[in-house]
Amino acid sequence: MRSNRAMLRASVSLAATLPMLAGALALGIPAAHAADQPHRDALAGTKPAWATPKADKGATADSAAVNARVYLAGRDAAGLAAYARSVSDPSSPQYGKYLSARAAQARFGATPAQVAAVKSWLTSAGLKVTSVTAHYVAVSGDVAAAEKAFGTQLHNFAKGNATYRAPAATASVPDSVRDAVLTVTGLDNAPHKASHKDQLPPPDAVFRNSGPFSSYYGSTIASTLPDAYGQKIPYAVRGYTGKQLRSAYGAGGYTGKGVRVAITDAYASPTLAYDVQTYASKHGDATWTTGQLRQVLPKNYTKTTECGAAGWYGEETLDVEAVHAVAPAAQVTYVGAASCYDDDLLDSLSKVVDGHLADIVSNSWGDIEANQTPDLAAAYDQVFQFGAVEGIGFYFSSGDNGDEVANTGTKQVDTPANSAWVTAVGGTSLAVGRRDAYLWETGWGTEKATLSADGKSWVGFPGAFTSGAGGGTSRTVAQPYYQKGVVPDALAQANSASGNRVVPDIAAIADPNTGFLVGQTQTLPDGTQAYDEYRIGGTSLAAPVIAGVQALAQEAAGGKALGFANPAIYARYGTKVFHDVTDNPTGKGLALARVDFVNGYDATGGLSTSVRSLGKDSSLQAVKGYDDVTGVGSPANGYVSSYRRH
Repeated sequence: MRSNRAMLRASVSLAATLPMLAGALALGIPAAHAADQPHRDALAGTKPAWATPKADKGATADSAAVNARVYLAGRDAAGLAAYARSVSDPSSPQYGKYLSARAAQARFGATPAQVAAVKSWLTSAGLKVTSVTAHYVAVSGDVAAAEKAFGTQLHNFAKGNATYRAPAATASVPDSVRDAVLTVTGLDNAPHKASHKDQLPPPDAVFRNSGPFSSYYGSTIASTLPDAYGQKIPYAVRGYTGKQLRSAYGAGGYTGKGVRVAITDAYASPTLAYDVQTYASKHGDATWTTGQLRQVLPKNYTKTTECGAAGWYGEETLDVEAVHAVAPAAQVTYVGAASCYDDDLLDSLSKVVDGHLADIVSNSWGDIEANQTPDLAAAYDQVFQFGAVEGIGFYFSSGDNGDEVANTGTKQVDTPANSAWVTAVGGTSLAVGRRDAYLWETGWGTEKATLSADGKSWVGFPGAFTSGAGGGTSRTVAQPYYQKGVVPDALAQANSASGNRVVPDIAAIADPNTGFLVGQTQTLPDGTQAYDEYRIGGTSLAAPVIAGVQALAQEAAGGKALGFANPAIYARYGTKVFHDVTDNPTGKGLALARVDFVNGYDATGGLSTSVRSLGKDSSLQAVKGYDDVTGVGSPANGYVSSYRRH
């Protein structure tokens, strides 16, 4: 099933929780093909969980259009996974012995004979090949041809309030191409495909924060507001800037010079270059030099309404400004996807890998694990593994809905952060004090209560959960080797006695109440557009901050790529290079006061005053040692320099 990632970290409808994948597939290797028809082999995960007999509305018309992608397994899927592990593991003799993009493709990519065989099979079934890449063969045709090619009937199924097409049984391929095919996507059409005629909309309506503000944590106390946890509390910060984040996470004299960072999101802000340069000049960041920011964009955009394209502009701007704030000399390449759908996001990731556009890739998007099917998991993992053998590391935000229960009704993690081949970045609430001194962090989790009408109390204090760092135990991905001995059994074995992947791996600032100041061109109430600034957070902030820190670490390593960083990160667990983040670092309850414009812009619509408690992340807890809110912790002084080559 294709995941609609339109709301950045917000999720779409909940599908049934997937069963535990076989260990091979959890690492992106094609699982053993179970033949359910003579001379054909099943492609696991191609029948979506929502395509149940109860929801079946009958056969899809033979003449209905189908557009699908057949992802190629390559010549040595097991070898690809093995090499990706060995070059990423500091204890391996192969550590750091990366391949070029061309060498990786030559060693592990599909052979011309495999591609030819796949094309011949598809065309003989009556499908038309529309494009061929190093990763897949795209085809179009009608339902009758697709049913012939993939050995299954396509039916219409009720899903929520709509009806979509999907395979009535698991798709399969002929024995002749079983070793060439990784999976197929596109046989189901939920959600529907949008027109290619869509154009990018203008920026979203302006958003501003109201004061009073603290310039650093605790600088302005809300002395006229009620106490919280037995004490007066500070106002939320206006928004931290690069100098404060660099100090908090131990940047030292490193700037990311000579390091390439890529950022993937959907669409592209038309004012990005102006906004990031304006922001840097206003807040003391290094000026962007000519060519330091590149954009790699698709020819056409699709599904702009469905995906909320304008909402991605702020995401892209945040990511670029945060990376530059932490690593001001790093080269940044923004790679925009044509839409928020998996196929297009996979294309963007593949562009980074195929062209080796960067060594570090920040990704602030995702979906709930229940919406990720095994076929897509395998396609993503293959890209991540190719990246690993080239020395490219992928960093994904872990989510902004805590354990996802409040959002979906089911406790689960987010994807692709759940992949064993990416670094999942969790979130914290960060206190930076006077002279940019690091004070403490809690796990990011917010409970909100509003001020009473008489101004003398907080109604229902501490209030309801609003947001928090995503984390927890995967149901579909087996425990990776680098988490063994670090992640407590109570977490790893929460869904299976054999152990599963636990998210996140590392963490950084995410709480929007202790967040980052962003500058972006927005649409004003009178319809004009102008540069404005606002405070923002989420693990969509944590991911680019960690990407920036990793750029500093790569510079410290003499420019040697860090590659897939999890084995190296976990090898440093328990040392002083991490802040061991807990929910109660001061021994007292922690909270901030926040004042907001009701209309999001100015005081004409009134003001809303609230108290935001820190360290209250749904059922997740940041505790001493590894936890499912902050992973091994956040980078401390010494983390960056620990990568120095001796």
